[in-house]
Amino acid sequence: MTIAVCPGSFDPVTAGHLDVIERCAKFFDEVHVVVAINAAKTPMFSVETRTDVIRRALDKDGFPNVKVASTSGLITEYCQQVGAEVIVKGLRQNGDYEAELGMALVNRKLAGIETLFLPANPVLEHISSSIVKDVVRHGGDVTGMVPSCVVTMLEEAVRKERSR
Repeated sequence: MTIAVCPGSFDPVTAGHLDVIERCAKFFDEVHVVVAINAAKTPMFSVETRTDVIRRALDKDGFPNVKVASTSGLITEYCQQVGAEVIVKGLRQNGDYEAELGMALVNRKLAGIETLFLPANPVLEHISSSIVKDVVRHGGDVTGMVPSCVVTMLEEAVRKERSR
């Protein structure tokens, strides 16, 4: 059985993330989508919310070989715990490659885990969690950039930010 891990902060999960996860699910027997807790980032949504949204978005599409989890540890440790052979990362543009390559090399050195890069769908490559949050904060519509349940969550989170 081949097991892959798709890690990310997924704050929030986007259509681009889901595209990579769904494509990855076609190549591996089991895919673990892992919400990584990054101390350097201040997320808009809790880990529990992010994992729940990913589960809901994938359940509709019928991906029984995809599991959703979270970790506050190293992704390589998670990979070793579940027997994953590869980490899969989506790449949008050149900047992604430069940032991801360093992590891929460290992950190989730490645990012998290889990283597979999947190029983004050109229709979705402009979408990032940061851009989605920025668009919503400025009153824009992100329909189609994120699962439909995320649109409402983002609008509510921005309202709460403004009331503080």
